[in-house]
Amino acid sequence: MIVRDRALALQVLRVSDQALRQKEGIPKVWNKRNDEPATFRPPGEPVRGSVPAPIAPAPIAPAAPSRPRQSAAIGPSMTIKGEIRAREELLVDGEVEGLLESQSLLTVGPNGKVRGNIKAREVAIFGSVHGNVEVTEKIAIREQGSLIGDIKSAGISIDDGAYFKGSIDIVRPEPKVTTKAVQSEPRIEAHAG
Repeated sequence: MIVRDRALALQVLRVSDQALRQKEGIPKVWNKRNDEPATFRPPGEPVRGSVPAPIAPAPIAPAAPSRPRQSAAIGPSMTIKGEIRAREELLVDGEVEGLLESQSLLTVGPNGKVRGNIKAREVAIFGSVHGNVEVTEKIAIREQGSLIGDIKSAGISIDDGAYFKGSIDIVRPEPKVTTKAVQSEPRIEAHAG
């Protein structure tokens, strides 16, 4: 619901901005981001304080401060033979023959073809994989995805229309160790006598 309200508010702001520009004779300025209105200030015009928005957007929960997601991609025109190791997310939309390792999410795109083993924290398969897959969290074989090989994972999801041939070994994630010491109270016994 919040997403629709925000999208509606942004659309109203864009329409209001365009109407104001036409009224004042200000030319439209190209803006590569479609989710925010383009701003244009004629030369010599002083910077003014913020103007209240015509519609108050729905409250949005503040996002936790995080680093921008880093990712690497192997494009559809690329063919790679060898070992690939990455700390960041990895998208394979080309052809790879050899070992693939990622400490994050590894996605085999719809054009991706992997002939080799995969080790990652999380794997999503939209293309084809011929090899064994070892995942610490979850593997997902999507609708047009194909996997021929064995899976070792804590979680698995196979969509309707996906193809899988091999064995599955579900492993339990290691339990988190608590450092709290447990104290027991001394036991007192009374005897009638």
